[in-house]
Amino acid sequence: MPLPSEPLRKLGFLTIGLFDEADPRRGHESTLEIIELGERLGFDSAWVRHRHLQYGISSPVAVLAAATQRTRRIELGTAVIPLGWENPLRLAEDLATVDILSGGRLNPGVSVGPPMHYDRVKNALYPDTADSEDFSYERVRRLLDLVRGKPATDFSGVEGFEVFSDRVQPHSEGLAARMWYGGASLRSARWAGENGMAFLMSSVVKAEESEDFAEIQLSHIRTFRAHHPDGDRARISQGLVVIPTDSASPEQRAKYLAFAEKRTPRTATPQGPARMMFAPDLVGTSAEIAERLHADVAFREIDEVAFALPFTFEHEDYVQILTDIATHLGPALGWTGGSGE
Repeated sequence: MPLPSEPLRKLGFLTIGLFDEADPRRGHESTLEIIELGERLGFDSAWVRHRHLQYGISSPVAVLAAATQRTRRIELGTAVIPLGWENPLRLAEDLATVDILSGGRLNPGVSVGPPMHYDRVKNALYPDTADSEDFSYERVRRLLDLVRGKPATDFSGVEGFEVFSDRVQPHSEGLAARMWYGGASLRSARWAGENGMAFLMSSVVKAEESEDFAEIQLSHIRTFRAHHPDGDRARISQGLVVIPTDSASPEQRAKYLAFAEKRTPRTATPQGPARMMFAPDLVGTSAEIAERLHADVAFREIDEVAFALPFTFEHEDYVQILTDIATHLGPALGWTGGSGE
């Protein structure tokens, strides 16, 4: 039998928010309804993922602004905003505004690196500065400084009838402590820890020190905590794809198994020049999934998750999966529901 896991303290989920180009409102409305359902089911957090120039959420901050007005308790996160597409000062203003609207429930997750297909989009995104843009960790550092209230200008005071601030407004006290970095490498885990951020792990890692997915994530967890000022108390979240079938119909079970089977080959060996490794999707009853998670050496060291919903399913499938996670899988992992406190 595996060693006991930490009881699960915070239970969250992640959605991509797909939509039909001919009817984008329906897809966005479905996402908001899923977040509302998550709150009713007692989930601690709901996360949305970006998709630029695709048929998924392109503006997660705007979607979460809407979600703040339809929920009261659930934490709202981005997993993740790629900063290569963003101006850190403008993003800091948007994040602070949404955090104020939410009553302090926003958990912004970010990452760095050049935008996907950069050579094909750079002339639209940065027509005058494409070759000089900095896509390193420094871009995160700029965002953190602005969110933390460091000056953005050397001017403040009254000019005519207008009053100016030298820092981003509104300033949302506490937001900086809820900033997350989404990383898949040992270097990212260390950087996030050294810079006092929380750390988001997903179902993808770089095969650097091993080709065992769980062992790689375990090394990330321990490296992050070793370099974070809060040590073992630093927030870290694991985000695997889990699909419980407790209340699923026979047709849903067949669809879920076919989905996982199609994706399984990519989990066997590192993929591509970057040697990316993917975790297997976990499909089965909540009891079966809980047993597999308790055997996962990385899961045994965390107490917070944001399980990823499969990206291509129907609204009714997400309702079934979320309901089973909240009512069966969560309790099997030691989660007590509500705020997770």
